[in-house]
Amino acid sequence: MSDSKKPQSIDTSDQYAVRRAKLDEMRSNGLDPFQKNWEQTHTSVEAQGTWVEDEAACPEVSCAGRLVGKRVMGKASFAHIQDRAGKLQLYVQREVLGEEAYAFFKKQLDLGDFVGVRGKVFKTKTGEVTLRVEELQLVTKALRPLPEKWHGLQDDDQRYRQRYLDLISNEDSRRVFQLRSRVIAAIRRYLQDQDFLEVETPVLQPEAGGAAARPFQTHFNALDCDFYLRIALELHLKRMLVGGFDRVFELSRVFRNEGLSRRHNPEFTMLEVYQAYSDYRGMMKLIRGMIDRICIDVLGSHEITRYDGQVINLGGEWREARYKDLVVEATGKSDWFDLTREQKIDWCREAGIEIDHVEEREDFEITNNVFEKRVEHTLIQPTFVTHLPKQLVPLAKLSPDDPETVEVFELCINGQEIAPAYSEQNDPLVQRQQLEFQAGEETQKIDEDFLLALEHGMPPAGGMGVGIDRLIILLTGVPSIRDVILFPSMKPLRDIEREKADAEPEA
Repeated sequence: MSDSKKPQSIDTSDQYAVRRAKLDEMRSNGLDPFQKNWEQTHTSVEAQGTWVEDEAACPEVSCAGRLVGKRVMGKASFAHIQDRAGKLQLYVQREVLGEEAYAFFKKQLDLGDFVGVRGKVFKTKTGEVTLRVEELQLVTKALRPLPEKWHGLQDDDQRYRQRYLDLISNEDSRRVFQLRSRVIAAIRRYLQDQDFLEVETPVLQPEAGGAAARPFQTHFNALDCDFYLRIALELHLKRMLVGGFDRVFELSRVFRNEGLSRRHNPEFTMLEVYQAYSDYRGMMKLIRGMIDRICIDVLGSHEITRYDGQVINLGGEWREARYKDLVVEATGKSDWFDLTREQKIDWCREAGIEIDHVEEREDFEITNNVFEKRVEHTLIQPTFVTHLPKQLVPLAKLSPDDPETVEVFELCINGQEIAPAYSEQNDPLVQRQQLEFQAGEETQKIDEDFLLALEHGMPPAGGMGVGIDRLIILLTGVPSIRDVILFPSMKPLRDIEREKADAEPEA
């Protein structure tokens, strides 16, 4: 890779050259830090936990981590290393390490280097448990400096592109991804405790079904035909219900070739759950139990504080409201669902609600645009929005009391949809009609193999999807989906540079 294509250096000084010179000197003296390893017996936190009042009784510990602080003095110095558990203060003495090793520590080690240390802990006069270093070894040389002299990355674009630097310098960022891991583990435990079976279904599929979304397309060379990255997990999981597995779930990546925003990333993590002999009401109980388990096992509280300071209460009663009632309330028009398509469009224009490609929009899409622009963002506290129009959810059962709607809920919290769920349509004839309506003229895109499976009989069932990234946004209080995805989708720097070059006028 040429220098012009590399990510820009964090530091514009000649620190890279200085560190390279140090590395070259080490290698000329027979030391190659990239060939060394170090056996850890304790993390930083575990090492601190070995301290006892009788310091002579403290055991020897061996730790390793990145050097993130260094205060060099005469015959003794302090430093800090950071590992997966946290930070540990080091006390480095010339009389303990020896003249040569202490000089190496002072002159050759830089912030960002990985070191291994061995010794016993003691407590300083200020009360900080500290490791008195008896042995020190450089195990990896960092050729580039830490971000902005350890004050962290201030540029969001750089934080997302070089997440590894963000994780080094930003403790809040590390906590987000540690919590994400614990939440996913808690979800798995909860579902397994409910006797759900975790399964894996194909990522590459001959038909992109289970949702109304634009797929990523690729060509399968070995089969000489086009395939799609899945946009949902649904249709293969329902095949599992046909096959006799009554409770199944999958927690994995799905892909939608659509826009980027504060709440959308084309590659995201989805949980889908299907339970035979259940319905959308059963899914309400399941998601309540799941979030309650997360609050107890991971968060230790049912209250979440948003980035703007607003508190969301995940305990107590959750509101339930019908889709139609919320739209009527938002528009102030009790006869909204009796209006013509043109009257609804006129109202939207007067209300300042933009509708993309309005001439192509169906009546139900106009209404849903109102819901998304005027209702969804106001649902901060947990709300089950029920009985959506049947055109929006073609894989759900029709509501017996209103055949224009389906037995569905969208759980909205924090102003966004967290989990849609519904009573699954298991009538293969009705299902075909709904899918043909959704496909329009592109009926060749219908998953005929799924319909064939349905004709063999699928038990009544409830199904639910949970957007894991949006759930983590809720639980951590961060403002953007990019803050909860380790490596969010971004345009490559080489393309940005090429576009800049193309836009520059010729001399």
